[in-house]
Amino acid sequence: MSGPDKHKKFPLEHYDRLCFLKNTIKNPNIIVGDYTYYDDFEKVENFEKNVKYLFDFTGDKLIIGKFCMIASDVQFIMNGANHLTKSLSTYPFAIFGHGWEGAMEGKEYPQKGDLVIGNDVWIGYNATIMAGVTVGDGAIIATNSTVIKDVAPYSIVGGNPAREIRKRFDEATISRLLELRWWDWSIEKITANLQALTGG
Repeated sequence: MSGPDKHKKFPLEHYDRLCFLKNTIKNPNIIVGDYTYYDDFEKVENFEKNVKYLFDFTGDKLIIGKFCMIASDVQFIMNGANHLTKSLSTYPFAIFGHGWEGAMEGKEYPQKGDLVIGNDVWIGYNATIMAGVTVGDGAIIATNSTVIKDVAPYSIVGGNPAREIRKRFDEATISRLLELRWWDWSIEKITANLQALTGG
């Protein structure tokens, strides 16, 4: 055997609350790698509801790598949530029209870029990740964390705002793992090396 079928929506037989996420996404601005799964307490369709403020006109994307594990109620806050912060008021006058539509002429709302989750990232229940953040490969985000800045590869973060708790490995091992990029191997090679991948 060479692993589960990456094209299946529900890879666990008789269980429809864990999905291979790529096979459920409808929004073209959400890009998900193979074998990344999402587990929801109610229904997997909740994932896209938890990607907040992802509007076509903002142009940003949520990009999630391969082999990630995303728990229920994880929320991604995209750039559409941003307001002006260096102006006298943060109020979005222009969206209401009726004489206010010109309020943003010559101005732009803050744009922090895409929200990017690396490969082999584990995101715990009810975590929130903010616009423009990059979470490095192999990172772990603890339950109930609010991530407001980039997360280094193979680090564990937690809290509000999330802070690094510790690295998963020493720097030499992290460098080697980032070179190895096991998630880009063929599924046959991954299957043949499962004991190594689940070992120390």
